[in-house]
Amino acid sequence: MARRPWGVGIPLGCLLLLLSLARGAPRERSQDDLHLDICATCHEHATCSKIGRMSVCMCKYGFVGNGRTHCIDKDECQFGTSVVCGNHTSCHNTLGGFYCICLEGYRATNNNKTFIPNDGTFCTDIDECEVSSRCRRGGRCVNTRGSYECYCMDGYLPKGGPEPFHPTRDATSCTEIDCGTPPEIPGGYIIGNYTSRLGSQVHYACKEGFFSDSEDTVSSCTAVGTWESPKLNCQEIDCGRPPEVQHAILEGSHSSRLGSVAQYVCLEGFESPGGKITSVCTEKGTWRASASSCSGDDLLEDDGIFNISIFNEVCLKLNRHSRKVGSEQVYQFKVLGRRRYLNNFYHATSFNFTTREQTAVVCLDLYPATDYTVNVTLLGSPEWPSVQTTVTTAPAVKQTISNISIFNETCLRWRSMKTADIEEMYLVHIWGQRWYQQAFAQEMIFNITASSQTPETCLDLSPGTNYSVSIQALSSELPVVISLTTQITEPPLPEVDFFTVHGGPLPHLRLKKATEKNGPISSYQVLVLPLALQSTFACDSEEAASFFSKASEASGYVTAELLAKDIPDDAMEISIGDRLYYGKYYNAPLKTGHDYCIILRITSEWDEVRRSTCAVWAHVKGSSLTLLLPQMVGVGLGSMAVVIVLAFLSFSAV
Repeated sequence: MARRPWGVGIPLGCLLLLLSLARGAPRERSQDDLHLDICATCHEHATCSKIGRMSVCMCKYGFVGNGRTHCIDKDECQFGTSVVCGNHTSCHNTLGGFYCICLEGYRATNNNKTFIPNDGTFCTDIDECEVSSRCRRGGRCVNTRGSYECYCMDGYLPKGGPEPFHPTRDATSCTEIDCGTPPEIPGGYIIGNYTSRLGSQVHYACKEGFFSDSEDTVSSCTAVGTWESPKLNCQEIDCGRPPEVQHAILEGSHSSRLGSVAQYVCLEGFESPGGKITSVCTEKGTWRASASSCSGDDLLEDDGIFNISIFNEVCLKLNRHSRKVGSEQVYQFKVLGRRRYLNNFYHATSFNFTTREQTAVVCLDLYPATDYTVNVTLLGSPEWPSVQTTVTTAPAVKQTISNISIFNETCLRWRSMKTADIEEMYLVHIWGQRWYQQAFAQEMIFNITASSQTPETCLDLSPGTNYSVSIQALSSELPVVISLTTQITEPPLPEVDFFTVHGGPLPHLRLKKATEKNGPISSYQVLVLPLALQSTFACDSEEAASFFSKASEASGYVTAELLAKDIPDDAMEISIGDRLYYGKYYNAPLKTGHDYCIILRITSEWDEVRRSTCAVWAHVKGSSLTLLLPQMVGVGLGSMAVVIVLAFLSFSAV
């Protein structure tokens, strides 16, 4: 019987069991092996930790998750900047962390730009005012929480904007107070030298031939940049009517000004033993009496006794008691009328009345609704007294003026209700102001007399001014008031320093501020023309375009426009071709080798009227592309200009 090989015929299950027993029993795994297997599954932003006999994956600080499949960044700033970083900070999240930065105007107490407030670091205010000249010349710095403010010091005023201001974002600057030229006094002059700074004083005196009752002759430069209104009122010396000389009459015509001489002639029957009789008008406004007089044998002809009675409201009856029937006598009348309801009205007149009658009648030409004082003197001897009486005329009608109208801009015409050919006096009061020139004020008061039923008068008024005109007939109780506005005229011719440049760069052109005496100045424009077109250029033309128009090269263009409010009082400088924007116009460089004419134009616009004046600023012959650095002094151009300049510089480079 043959033998089978080993294993042949043995069931498969038994075979496997045998093999298993042959290899031996499986080895038990250690704890270290299990720990390593778990740690290998941890997330990249996690750490593996052994807790007792277990191993655990835990997300690192700043991450959240299960440690194995995900660990995502935790946003610490989500709890709020003030909670995480503190006050006056900004919070910035990072991968697995965060950091804090102090806001502008604050700094960290650890003096680092960034910090994490786990060491007590916080943000404290920066005192910007520790840096000198922070507010520029004339400015005073005041620290605030997180920032600072600027105010003008004594002796300076804010220009270009209000106070307080911030020099990095506001156009305001402080300029030294300059009151300019002191006000003029009619009939007066300034004594000695003066300055126009704050606190400066100007002393006035009246010119020869003028006098003033006021002793206040000083005007001071105030903190608002204006001069105090001087109270000195210089009036031309007027001695009035020469005094009466007993038994004499005035000879010829005479003046009542300083130094005038009145000459007298003795009446018939009298003579002057002392020589010529004269009276001189003195600097005190009074007549100096003559040392000579008229004498004779007729001194006792009249006793000078008389009385007055009133009839027909405005007529006087003079009753004289004389020792010589038919002797000639001269009565002097002085009449002064005032109205209680019109303070600036008075009516004064004087005249002589000669008669040989014992009883004389004189009717006076008086205005209605007026209280008059009538003083009558019988001339002949200083011992003879004068007689005084009062007359009150009947009330006036309420109004005698109607249909007032304006023609030729400054002329007035109205209708009078009085009968034709009856003379009427009108009191005219004019007051003028300008909204754009606060220091301007014009006042005029005068009388006109007319017998026409349609009186007219033309007024001497300043241009660009709003006026209030009051007209009152002296026969009426109330005035008529109208408003009148005069048109502007051409602004003053620009003050420029003319330059001629041959082949080199243009110097900086100095722009001076013009006075607003003919109307409000709106803008200043700088125009570039081909030199050949200077003779045909019209100053009032509005056709000048910008540099980018198609016709600019042939007909010229506006290279800069500045509003009047942006021009400082102490002038500014402009560089032609500095590639900046001034207003809406681009200041383009001049082309090499061309000849140009630079023109400055000043424009006034008001009440739908436009006026302009021009001056030639420079001639450029064979221009160079060399560009002077811009030396712009002033305000109002704005930060937008910087962006536009950079864009055009890039365009030019391409």
